[in-house]
Amino acid sequence: MTQTLASSLSEFADIRFTTGISIIIPTYKEVENIPHILERIDQLRRAHDLTLEVLFLDDNSQDGSAEAVAAAGYDWARIIVRTKDRGLSPAVIDGFAAAQYPVLVCMDCDLSHPPEKVPQMILALNTGQQMVIGSRYVPGASTDDDWGFLRWLNSVVATLLARPLTSVRDPMSGFFAMRKGDFDSVNDLNPVGYKIALELVVKCGFENVGEVPIHFTDRIHGESKLTFKEQLKYIKHLRRLYLHRFANAMYLAQFLVVGASGVVVNLAVLSLLLVMGLPETVCLAGGIGVSVLTNFLLNRRFTFSYARHGHLGKQFLGFLGASAVGAGVSFVMSVFLRSQITDGLSYGLHLAALGGIASGMIFNYLGNRFLVFRKTHIRK
Repeated sequence: MTQTLASSLSEFADIRFTTGISIIIPTYKEVENIPHILERIDQLRRAHDLTLEVLFLDDNSQDGSAEAVAAAGYDWARIIVRTKDRGLSPAVIDGFAAAQYPVLVCMDCDLSHPPEKVPQMILALNTGQQMVIGSRYVPGASTDDDWGFLRWLNSVVATLLARPLTSVRDPMSGFFAMRKGDFDSVNDLNPVGYKIALELVVKCGFENVGEVPIHFTDRIHGESKLTFKEQLKYIKHLRRLYLHRFANAMYLAQFLVVGASGVVVNLAVLSLLLVMGLPETVCLAGGIGVSVLTNFLLNRRFTFSYARHGHLGKQFLGFLGASAVGAGVSFVMSVFLRSQITDGLSYGLHLAALGGIASGMIFNYLGNRFLVFRKTHIRK
Protein backbone atom coordinates (compact mmCIF):
# COMPACT_ATOMS: atom_id res chain seq x y z
CA MET A 1 0.00 0.00 0.00
CA THR A 2 1.26 3.46 -0.86
CA GLN A 3 -0.01 6.74 0.47
CA THR A 4 0.11 10.19 -1.08
CA LEU A 5 1.01 12.75 1.55
CA ALA A 6 -0.64 15.95 0.47
CA SER A 7 0.77 19.41 0.93
CA SER A 8 -1.22 19.70 4.15
CA LEU A 9 1.98 18.61 5.86
CA SER A 10 3.25 22.11 5.20
CA GLU A 11 1.42 23.26 8.32
CA PHE A 12 4.28 21.64 10.24
CA ALA A 13 6.88 23.87 8.58
CA ASP A 14 8.02 25.28 11.89
CA ILE A 15 8.26 21.95 13.73
CA ARG A 16 11.53 21.19 15.50
CA PHE A 17 12.92 17.71 14.97
CA THR A 18 14.93 15.88 17.61
CA THR A 19 15.78 12.87 15.47
CA GLY A 20 19.25 12.84 13.97
CA ILE A 21 19.30 12.69 10.16
CA SER A 22 21.96 11.30 7.84
CA ILE A 23 21.72 12.73 4.33
CA ILE A 24 23.47 10.54 1.77
CA ILE A 25 24.46 12.15 -1.54
CA PRO A 26 26.12 9.94 -4.18
CA THR A 27 28.36 11.99 -6.47
CA TYR A 28 30.49 11.73 -9.55
CA LYS A 29 32.00 14.91 -11.00
CA GLU A 30 29.59 17.21 -9.16
CA VAL A 31 32.13 19.74 -7.85
CA GLU A 32 30.10 22.70 -9.16
CA ASN A 33 26.96 21.62 -7.31
CA ILE A 34 28.49 20.72 -3.93
CA PRO A 35 28.71 24.29 -2.50
CA HIS A 36 25.15 25.07 -3.56
CA ILE A 37 23.55 21.97 -2.07
CA LEU A 38 25.50 22.40 1.18
CA GLU A 39 24.31 25.99 1.44
CA ARG A 40 20.67 24.99 1.04
CA ILE A 41 21.01 22.14 3.54
CA ASP A 42 22.64 24.54 6.01
CA GLN A 43 19.72 26.94 5.67
CA LEU A 44 17.35 24.04 6.32
CA ARG A 45 19.43 22.88 9.30
CA ARG A 46 19.37 26.31 10.95
CA ALA A 47 15.69 26.93 10.19
CA HIS A 48 14.60 23.69 11.88
CA ASP A 49 17.48 23.28 14.34
CA LEU A 50 18.24 19.91 12.80
CA THR A 51 20.84 17.45 14.02
CA LEU A 52 22.26 16.03 10.82
CA GLU A 53 25.24 14.85 8.87
CA VAL A 54 25.83 14.97 5.13
CA LEU A 55 27.86 12.17 3.57
CA PHE A 56 29.02 12.59 -0.02
CA LEU A 57 29.83 9.19 -1.51
CA ASP A 58 32.10 10.10 -4.39
CA ASP A 59 33.16 7.60 -7.04
CA ASN A 60 36.71 8.94 -7.27
CA SER A 61 35.77 11.97 -9.38
CA GLN A 62 39.17 13.62 -8.98
CA ASP A 63 37.59 16.92 -9.98
CA GLY A 64 38.05 18.81 -6.73
CA SER A 65 34.93 17.46 -5.01
CA ALA A 66 36.84 16.49 -1.87
CA GLU A 67 38.40 19.95 -1.71
CA ALA A 68 35.00 21.59 -2.25
CA VAL A 69 33.50 19.76 0.74
CA ALA A 70 36.47 20.71 2.92
CA ALA A 71 36.39 24.33 1.75
CA ALA A 72 32.71 24.67 2.69
CA GLY A 73 33.80 24.44 6.34
CA TYR A 74 30.82 22.53 7.73
CA ASP A 75 31.77 20.09 10.47
CA TRP A 76 28.64 18.04 9.75
CA ALA A 77 29.61 17.37 6.11
CA ARG A 78 32.24 14.94 4.90
CA ILE A 79 33.13 13.05 1.75
CA ILE A 80 33.97 9.37 1.32
CA VAL A 81 35.93 8.64 -1.86
CA ARG A 82 35.14 5.22 -3.30
CA THR A 83 37.55 3.45 -5.65
CA LYS A 84 35.90 0.00 -5.80
CA ASP A 85 32.43 -1.24 -6.81
CA ARG A 86 31.63 2.15 -8.28
CA GLY A 87 28.05 3.07 -9.13
CA LEU A 88 25.18 5.09 -7.72
CA SER A 89 23.34 2.30 -5.93
CA PRO A 90 26.44 0.74 -4.29
CA ALA A 91 27.45 4.26 -3.23
CA VAL A 92 24.11 4.79 -1.50
CA ILE A 93 24.37 1.42 0.24
CA ASP A 94 27.85 2.28 1.49
CA GLY A 95 26.58 5.65 2.69
CA PHE A 96 23.65 4.13 4.54
CA ALA A 97 26.00 1.65 6.19
CA ALA A 98 28.33 4.46 7.30
CA ALA A 99 25.54 6.73 8.56
CA GLN A 100 25.41 7.42 12.29
CA TYR A 101 21.84 8.67 12.72
CA PRO A 102 18.57 6.67 12.83
CA VAL A 103 16.92 8.43 9.87
CA LEU A 104 18.40 8.10 6.37
CA VAL A 105 17.75 10.47 3.49
CA CYS A 106 19.04 9.91 -0.04
CA MET A 107 19.12 12.72 -2.59
CA ASP A 108 20.95 13.71 -5.76
CA CYS A 109 23.69 16.31 -5.82
CA ASP A 110 22.48 18.09 -8.96
CA LEU A 111 19.89 20.20 -7.06
CA SER A 112 16.98 18.44 -8.78
CA HIS A 113 15.69 17.35 -5.34
CA PRO A 114 14.61 20.16 -3.00
CA PRO A 115 16.22 19.76 0.45
CA GLU A 116 13.40 21.91 1.82
CA LYS A 117 11.11 18.86 1.55
CA VAL A 118 13.17 16.81 4.02
CA PRO A 119 11.15 17.94 7.12
CA GLN A 120 7.90 16.76 5.51
CA MET A 121 9.49 13.43 4.66
CA ILE A 122 10.76 12.96 8.22
CA LEU A 123 7.37 13.90 9.63
CA ALA A 124 5.75 11.27 7.39
CA LEU A 125 8.16 8.65 8.71
CA ASN A 126 7.17 9.62 12.23
CA THR A 127 3.49 9.14 11.37
CA GLY A 128 3.88 5.49 10.38
CA GLN A 129 5.32 5.34 6.85
CA GLN A 130 8.03 2.75 6.25
CA MET A 131 9.58 4.83 3.48
CA VAL A 132 8.79 8.29 2.14
CA ILE A 133 9.56 9.23 -1.46
CA GLY A 134 9.90 12.70 -2.93
CA SER A 135 7.57 12.11 -5.86
CA ARG A 136 7.16 13.77 -9.25
CA TYR A 137 3.87 12.04 -10.04
CA VAL A 138 1.43 12.75 -7.21
CA PRO A 139 -0.99 15.69 -6.91
CA GLY A 140 0.91 18.87 -6.16
CA ALA A 141 4.13 17.65 -7.81
CA SER A 142 5.71 19.10 -10.94
CA THR A 143 8.76 19.01 -13.19
CA ASP A 144 10.58 21.67 -15.16
CA ASP A 145 8.88 22.62 -18.42
CA ASP A 146 11.77 21.57 -20.65
CA TRP A 147 11.39 17.84 -19.97
CA GLY A 148 10.58 16.76 -23.53
CA PHE A 149 8.31 13.98 -24.74
CA LEU A 150 11.04 11.33 -25.00
CA ARG A 151 12.25 11.93 -21.45
CA TRP A 152 8.68 11.83 -20.17
CA LEU A 153 7.98 8.63 -22.14
CA ASN A 154 11.15 7.00 -20.82
CA SER A 155 10.10 7.74 -17.24
CA VAL A 156 6.55 6.48 -17.78
CA VAL A 157 7.70 3.21 -19.38
CA ALA A 158 10.24 2.59 -16.61
CA THR A 159 7.54 3.18 -13.99
CA LEU A 160 5.07 0.83 -15.70
CA LEU A 161 7.68 -1.92 -15.88
CA ALA A 162 8.08 -1.66 -12.11
CA ARG A 163 4.34 -1.64 -11.38
CA PRO A 164 4.06 -5.40 -10.64
CA LEU A 165 6.67 -4.88 -7.92
CA THR A 166 5.14 -1.86 -6.19
CA SER A 167 2.21 0.51 -6.49
CA VAL A 168 4.41 3.53 -5.71
CA ARG A 169 3.77 6.17 -8.35
CA ASP A 170 7.39 7.28 -8.60
CA PRO A 171 9.58 4.26 -7.78
CA MET A 172 12.30 5.78 -10.01
CA SER A 173 12.84 8.65 -7.59
CA GLY A 174 16.28 9.02 -6.05
CA PHE A 175 14.92 11.22 -3.25
CA PHE A 176 13.62 9.23 -0.29
CA ALA A 177 13.80 8.73 3.47
CA MET A 178 13.73 5.58 5.60
CA ARG A 179 14.84 4.27 8.98
CA LYS A 180 18.35 2.95 9.38
CA GLY A 181 16.99 0.02 11.40
CA ASP A 182 15.05 -1.18 8.35
CA PHE A 183 18.11 -0.85 6.17
CA ASP A 184 20.31 -2.74 8.62
CA SER A 185 17.85 -5.64 8.71
CA VAL A 186 18.32 -6.47 5.01
CA ASN A 187 21.39 -8.44 3.92
CA ASP A 188 20.72 -9.41 0.28
CA LEU A 189 20.85 -6.06 -1.50
CA ASN A 190 22.40 -6.34 -4.97
CA PRO A 191 21.15 -3.41 -7.09
CA VAL A 192 22.34 -2.74 -10.62
CA GLY A 193 22.29 0.83 -11.91
CA TYR A 194 20.70 3.76 -10.18
CA LYS A 195 17.23 2.74 -8.93
CA ILE A 196 18.13 2.03 -5.31
CA ALA A 197 14.73 3.11 -3.92
CA LEU A 198 12.97 0.38 -5.90
CA GLU A 199 15.51 -2.15 -4.64
CA LEU A 200 14.86 -1.16 -1.02
CA VAL A 201 11.06 -1.16 -1.39
CA VAL A 202 11.14 -4.73 -2.74
CA LYS A 203 13.91 -6.24 -0.60
CA CYS A 204 12.71 -4.61 2.63
CA GLY A 205 9.14 -5.70 1.90
CA PHE A 206 7.76 -2.19 2.40
CA GLU A 207 3.99 -2.07 2.02
CA ASN A 208 3.35 1.35 3.54
CA VAL A 209 5.22 3.85 1.38
CA GLY A 210 4.33 7.53 1.43
CA GLU A 211 4.93 10.03 -1.36
CA VAL A 212 5.52 13.73 -0.80
CA PRO A 213 5.02 15.97 -3.86
CA ILE A 214 8.12 17.82 -5.03
CA HIS A 215 9.11 20.09 -7.89
CA PHE A 216 11.79 18.29 -9.85
CA THR A 217 14.34 20.77 -11.23
CA ASP A 218 16.66 20.07 -14.14
CA ARG A 219 20.34 20.32 -13.34
CA ILE A 220 22.15 23.57 -14.13
CA HIS A 221 25.75 22.46 -13.56
CA GLY A 222 27.44 19.26 -14.73
CA GLU A 223 26.21 16.48 -17.01
CA SER A 224 23.40 13.98 -16.56
CA LYS A 225 24.44 10.44 -15.62
CA LEU A 226 21.33 8.90 -17.23
CA THR A 227 22.86 7.17 -20.24
CA PHE A 228 21.62 4.36 -22.46
CA LYS A 229 23.97 2.04 -20.57
CA GLU A 230 22.25 2.96 -17.31
CA GLN A 231 18.87 2.22 -18.87
CA LEU A 232 20.08 -1.26 -19.85
CA LYS A 233 21.26 -1.74 -16.28
CA TYR A 234 17.73 -0.86 -15.15
CA ILE A 235 16.32 -3.74 -17.22
CA LYS A 236 18.87 -6.08 -15.64
CA HIS A 237 17.93 -4.74 -12.21
CA LEU A 238 14.22 -5.32 -12.89
CA ARG A 239 14.95 -8.93 -13.83
CA ARG A 240 16.70 -9.48 -10.50
CA LEU A 241 13.82 -7.96 -8.58
CA TYR A 242 11.22 -10.00 -10.49
CA LEU A 243 13.20 -13.14 -9.68
CA HIS A 244 13.25 -12.09 -6.03
CA ARG A 245 9.51 -11.39 -5.87
CA PHE A 246 8.12 -13.96 -8.35
CA ALA A 247 10.89 -16.57 -8.42
CA ASN A 248 9.17 -19.71 -9.78
CA ALA A 249 6.97 -17.80 -12.24
CA MET A 250 10.01 -15.98 -13.59
CA TYR A 251 12.04 -19.18 -13.92
CA LEU A 252 9.20 -20.80 -15.85
CA ALA A 253 8.73 -17.75 -18.09
CA GLN A 254 12.43 -17.62 -18.90
CA PHE A 255 12.48 -21.38 -19.52
CA LEU A 256 9.64 -21.01 -22.01
CA VAL A 257 11.34 -18.11 -23.77
CA VAL A 258 14.52 -20.16 -24.11
CA GLY A 259 12.45 -23.05 -25.43
CA ALA A 260 10.89 -20.77 -28.04
CA SER A 261 14.34 -19.57 -29.08
CA GLY A 262 15.29 -23.22 -29.54
CA VAL A 263 12.56 -23.59 -32.15
CA VAL A 264 14.03 -20.65 -34.08
CA VAL A 265 17.55 -22.09 -33.82
CA ASN A 266 16.33 -25.52 -34.90
CA LEU A 267 14.64 -24.19 -38.04
CA ALA A 268 17.55 -21.88 -38.88
CA VAL A 269 20.12 -24.68 -38.69
CA LEU A 270 17.81 -27.04 -40.59
CA SER A 271 17.44 -24.49 -43.38
CA LEU A 272 21.19 -23.79 -43.51
CA LEU A 273 22.07 -27.49 -43.77
CA LEU A 274 19.46 -27.95 -46.49
CA VAL A 275 21.03 -25.12 -48.48
CA MET A 276 24.37 -26.90 -48.09
CA GLY A 277 22.84 -29.94 -49.82
CA LEU A 278 23.05 -32.39 -46.92
CA PRO A 279 20.58 -35.29 -46.56
CA GLU A 280 17.29 -34.47 -44.82
CA THR A 281 17.97 -36.82 -41.92
CA VAL A 282 21.29 -35.06 -41.28
CA CYS A 283 19.56 -31.67 -41.48
CA LEU A 284 16.90 -32.75 -39.00
CA ALA A 285 19.48 -34.17 -36.59
CA GLY A 286 21.66 -31.08 -36.91
CA GLY A 287 18.79 -28.73 -36.13
CA ILE A 288 17.80 -30.77 -33.09
CA GLY A 289 21.36 -31.12 -31.82
CA VAL A 290 22.24 -27.42 -32.08
CA SER A 291 18.94 -26.31 -30.54
CA VAL A 292 19.41 -28.67 -27.60
CA LEU A 293 22.90 -27.25 -27.04
CA THR A 294 21.77 -23.62 -27.23
CA ASN A 295 18.82 -24.32 -24.93
CA PHE A 296 21.17 -25.83 -22.38
CA LEU A 297 23.63 -22.95 -22.53
CA LEU A 298 20.92 -20.27 -22.35
CA ASN A 299 19.14 -21.97 -19.45
CA ARG A 300 22.42 -22.35 -17.60
CA ARG A 301 23.46 -18.75 -18.19
CA PHE A 302 20.14 -16.91 -17.84
CA THR A 303 17.14 -18.97 -16.69
CA PHE A 304 18.99 -20.66 -13.83
CA SER A 305 21.93 -18.26 -13.63
CA TYR A 306 22.50 -19.08 -9.97
CA ALA A 307 23.83 -22.49 -11.12
CA ARG A 308 26.11 -21.31 -13.93
CA HIS A 309 29.22 -22.07 -11.89
CA GLY A 310 28.27 -25.72 -11.46
CA HIS A 311 29.96 -28.64 -13.22
CA LEU A 312 29.28 -28.13 -16.94
CA GLY A 313 29.48 -31.79 -17.96
CA LYS A 314 27.21 -33.09 -15.21
CA GLN A 315 24.67 -30.37 -15.89
CA PHE A 316 24.64 -31.10 -19.62
CA LEU A 317 24.08 -34.82 -19.05
CA GLY A 318 21.33 -34.00 -16.57
CA PHE A 319 19.77 -31.63 -19.09
CA LEU A 320 19.77 -34.35 -21.75
CA GLY A 321 18.19 -36.77 -19.27
CA ALA A 322 15.48 -34.28 -18.26
CA SER A 323 14.81 -33.55 -21.94
CA ALA A 324 14.49 -37.26 -22.67
CA VAL A 325 12.02 -37.70 -19.81
CA GLY A 326 10.07 -34.67 -21.02
CA ALA A 327 9.97 -36.12 -24.55
CA GLY A 328 8.74 -39.47 -23.20
CA VAL A 329 6.01 -37.80 -21.15
CA SER A 330 5.01 -35.76 -24.19
CA PHE A 331 4.68 -38.90 -26.35
CA VAL A 332 2.72 -40.91 -23.76
CA MET A 333 0.37 -38.01 -23.00
CA SER A 334 -0.21 -37.36 -26.71
CA VAL A 335 -1.13 -41.00 -27.30
CA PHE A 336 -3.44 -40.99 -24.27
CA LEU A 337 -5.21 -37.80 -25.29
CA ARG A 338 -5.59 -39.03 -28.86
CA SER A 339 -7.18 -42.31 -27.80
CA GLN A 340 -9.32 -41.09 -24.90
CA ILE A 341 -10.27 -37.46 -25.58
CA THR A 342 -9.54 -36.07 -29.04
CA ASP A 343 -10.45 -39.14 -31.10
CA GLY A 344 -12.98 -38.11 -33.74
CA LEU A 345 -12.35 -34.36 -33.32
CA SER A 346 -11.20 -32.13 -36.12
CA TYR A 347 -7.44 -31.71 -35.84
CA GLY A 348 -7.61 -34.20 -32.99
CA LEU A 349 -4.04 -35.36 -33.52
CA HIS A 350 -2.78 -31.80 -33.40
CA LEU A 351 -4.70 -31.08 -30.21
CA ALA A 352 -3.35 -34.24 -28.62
CA ALA A 353 0.17 -33.25 -29.66
CA LEU A 354 -0.23 -29.81 -28.09
CA GLY A 355 -1.41 -31.39 -24.86
CA GLY A 356 1.56 -33.72 -24.91
CA ILE A 357 3.97 -30.86 -25.57
CA ALA A 358 2.57 -28.91 -22.62
CA SER A 359 2.88 -31.93 -20.32
CA GLY A 360 6.40 -32.68 -21.49
CA MET A 361 7.42 -29.05 -21.04
CA ILE A 362 6.19 -29.08 -17.43
CA PHE A 363 8.15 -32.22 -16.60
CA ASN A 364 11.17 -30.86 -18.43
CA TYR A 365 11.01 -27.61 -16.46
CA LEU A 366 10.58 -29.32 -13.09
CA GLY A 367 13.48 -31.66 -13.80
CA ASN A 368 15.79 -28.80 -14.73
CA ARG A 369 14.62 -26.48 -11.97
CA PHE A 370 14.86 -28.91 -9.07
CA LEU A 371 17.35 -31.54 -10.24
CA VAL A 372 19.72 -30.39 -12.97
CA PHE A 373 20.05 -26.73 -11.90
CA ARG A 374 18.95 -27.08 -8.31
CA LYS A 375 20.12 -24.61 -5.71
CA THR A 376 22.68 -26.23 -3.45
CA HIS A 377 22.46 -23.64 -0.69
CA ILE A 378 19.29 -22.45 0.99
CA ARG A 379 19.43 -18.99 2.55
CA LYS A 380 17.53 -18.58 5.78
